[in-house]
Amino acid sequence: MPKKNTPLGERRSKVPERQLKTLERVLSKAGLGSRTDARSWIAEGRVRVNGRSVLDPDHWVDLDRDRVTFDGKPLRAAAKIYILLYKPKGYLTTYRDPEGRPTVYDLTSGVGTWLSPVGRLDLDTSGLLVMTNDTDFAERLTNPDHHVPKTYQLKASTVLGDEQIEQLRRGLELSDGPTRPALVKRLRDHPKYTHLEMTITEGRNRQVRRMVEALGSKVLKLVRTAIGPIRIGDLPIGKWRELTKAEVRSLGG
Repeated sequence: MPKKNTPLGERRSKVPERQLKTLERVLSKAGLGSRTDARSWIAEGRVRVNGRSVLDPDHWVDLDRDRVTFDGKPLRAAAKIYILLYKPKGYLTTYRDPEGRPTVYDLTSGVGTWLSPVGRLDLDTSGLLVMTNDTDFAERLTNPDHHVPKTYQLKASTVLGDEQIEQLRRGLELSDGPTRPALVKRLRDHPKYTHLEMTITEGRNRQVRRMVEALGSKVLKLVRTAIGPIRIGDLPIGKWRELTKAEVRSLGG
């Protein structure tokens, strides 16, 4: 019986997509360390693909067919972990600092596995920071298309009038374009300062500070109090806890 001819496009659609990733990305996604760490390990000859030492971190690996080992042991994905850290002011959201300043990794050494910060908080900002070894989750959470809200409480260096607060609510023009409208609540005023709660759905560098500066004021104190529906609660500053499964789902995990 003659074989039925199948359109080429249909035949191609049935071919499973190959899971190709660079070797450094394979190591980092397994939760072993950062891409910088992975490049160092590869250069040291500690990583093999199908029994052969590979020194090129950009070597393509087929996850369905290739066998990757690290220090002679088969590469296995680490159990996924998600933590919430209350970062204090004065800590960097980086792995290492050439000046020897403290980093968030000094506070999370007890987790027992490699974690990467999801977004950043600058040196002078305190508050909530999510850290995880689930790179797909981190990419979803930082994707601006998902509009994950982040809430801050701030102290402005001047008393802000109602019209200035309305400008924050409508959106401001910054050097990298207009901001999305923000949710803004006046918390209290002092003779010289205004305290606000502000929720934004973008993750631009120093965005809250720059928005307040666009009004002719400055941020004297900034604390991130919530990420999506997750708030600080009773988490002590400098401490961390694991996110619950429900909290991970609420953030798109």
